[in-house]
Amino acid sequence: MIDKLSWAAVYPEILLLVMACVITLFDLRVKSAHRTATHLLTLLTLAATALLTGMSAVAGHTFHGFGGMVVSDPMSNWLKCFSAIALMVTLVYGRPYAADRQMLRGGEMFTLSLFSLLGMFVMISGSNFLMIYLGLELLTLSSYALVALRRDHATASEAAMKYFVLGAMASGFLLYGMSMMYGATGSLDVNEVFKSIASSKVNHQVLVFGLVFIVAGLAFKLGAAPFHMWLPDVYHGAPTAVTLLIGAAPELAAFAIVIRLLVEGMLPLAFDWQQMLAVLAVASLLVGNLAAVAQTNLKRMLAYSTIAQMGFVLLGLVAGVIDGNTLNAQYAYSASMFYIVTYVLTTLASFGIILLLAREGFESEEISDLAGLNQRSPLYAGVMAIAMFSLAGIPPLVGFYAKLAVLQALLASGQGVYIGLAVFAVIMSLIGAFYYLRVVKVMYFDAPLTATTVAAPRDVRAVLSVNGALILILGILPGGLMTLCARAIVATLGN
Repeated sequence: MIDKLSWAAVYPEILLLVMACVITLFDLRVKSAHRTATHLLTLLTLAATALLTGMSAVAGHTFHGFGGMVVSDPMSNWLKCFSAIALMVTLVYGRPYAADRQMLRGGEMFTLSLFSLLGMFVMISGSNFLMIYLGLELLTLSSYALVALRRDHATASEAAMKYFVLGAMASGFLLYGMSMMYGATGSLDVNEVFKSIASSKVNHQVLVFGLVFIVAGLAFKLGAAPFHMWLPDVYHGAPTAVTLLIGAAPELAAFAIVIRLLVEGMLPLAFDWQQMLAVLAVASLLVGNLAAVAQTNLKRMLAYSTIAQMGFVLLGLVAGVIDGNTLNAQYAYSASMFYIVTYVLTTLASFGIILLLAREGFESEEISDLAGLNQRSPLYAGVMAIAMFSLAGIPPLVGFYAKLAVLQALLASGQGVYIGLAVFAVIMSLIGAFYYLRVVKVMYFDAPLTATTVAAPRDVRAVLSVNGALILILGILPGGLMTLCARAIVATLGN
């Protein structure tokens, strides 16, 4: 018999599943081309889910359910809360764009978004290899369909096919690595795997062999080089609203499964996987920043920017265990969590502006399309400038503090290798500042291509303003969010 704690651990997932089915049936009776009623019901569902997970996170309780297959702890609940809010913001930004391109002829965009969020929730709470993999597949299958949502658009269909083929390969890597771990340890439970590895009774070579495949699969989901091949093409080819759907909230879920698998399940192998992550981080910073300099398409530039930003996230994970000592772990992992949350916040703002400038029959995808934006709309130019400055790591914006937190975690190790990684990251950030500042230069100093002002619905204008303000406020006052991340990581590590 299933106990009450088991049901309590999956209340958010139950709510999402029920409402996704209800909204699917409800949408059959909606006749509006803009799907206003479906949109509002979806936003209410997401708001309720965010409130439920936020309250659970504030309570701070940790408990397992369904025989240890799922876990409800502060980290999982905060990441779920942020994921739901990110999806809400994405749908607010993306609905006018989707309506102009006949992507709302049915309610698939809303229901697929909810099912993708359900997959994220299962990934975030999974404490068993099977649960994590099931959540991952639910997310990726929904994402494939979302990328191909414009059935009459050849570029979107091509992007969906590339995403499907490469995604299937990455899922195969991850599943094969998990099967190797199961063969070596005899368990699919994350905590049992940890105990088996810590006992030193398992063949180390078999463990490392499985670990290589798991890290490769995780690197694909994060978009880290050299497993980044899908990212620029999918970002560019997918409808911009869908690009934001797959480029914002899913990053939080990817971070969660890295913590679940590598930290909770395989911390005794930290010496091995930290070396792998260090190589991935260096490659991501190098490839992402150098390739982004050459881009003229804004979406491709932001795709390569994402690869570089993931390099910083990986650097935080690299510095957790030093010579078998875990004293630095809480600072390093909380810095990575802070970085991924603030990165998603900034990504929402930057793609929100791209979606806002896109008109029916015109995709605002080239950097040159932003020319003279400040003369046409100072507010939106300001929001985009704040997002670019933050991604570049310029104070006092939140991106600066996020980079500083990761660098501090590296320097706190006192190891020459990690100090060298910190110096390399700073140099790469200086290179990255070039392509971010180029966008600002185009907006403020180039002549506008058109004299028309930028019009936006009230909800989009309000959310964009709040989004831009948060990037600034969290940069000036980062302590609250940083403390939240630190407490969530400490609770997870303690468990």
